[in-house]
Amino acid sequence: MENEVLNEQEKRELNPETKKGLNIADLLLTAILLAAGAVLKFFVGSIINIGGMKPNFIIAMYCMIIVLIKPKLLYCAVIGLLAGAICQFFPGTPYLNFASELAGALAMGLLIKCPLKFGKYDPVPALATFLSTVVSGGLYTILLIFVIHADKATLVAYIPIVLCTALFNAVIVQILYIPLKKALKK
Repeated sequence: MENEVLNEQEKRELNPETKKGLNIADLLLTAILLAAGAVLKFFVGSIINIGGMKPNFIIAMYCMIIVLIKPKLLYCAVIGLLAGAICQFFPGTPYLNFASELAGALAMGLLIKCPLKFGKYDPVPALATFLSTVVSGGLYTILLIFVIHADKATLVAYIPIVLCTALFNAVIVQILYIPLKKALKK
């Protein structure tokens, strides 16, 4: 009888539950970082203006959120739409940010899945943020041209702005990634 009980106990396996959504900590992190991005964009973004290039802290923060919590693509889309909604409170062309931030967040969600490490250094946060910012800024520029009917010179003017913003965002996310990851124990 004791052998039967032991055999039953040995056969039991614990099946870990798969993550079905964002937990409260992930939701709070999302809210805090998007709010921080909005505050930084409003205050620091209005001070820093180099050749028309203003850093977009909202993009940097949603990239940081996605690289830290690694959500499913559906949640990346929600984060992108939230970022687009926040951008509506800032001067610019209304509604274009919904599409551009959605595309940027989805790009980030896909890019963080790329395995790329050099020893202890993980360049994915910087590379994914750079490319996601280019996707977001590039789509925004294309929408300006085709929806708002801006002239083609807009594309030429926006290319260096988008690339400089992408570089700035990549540096910010890479610098903040390691300490935030350690602080959040992710």
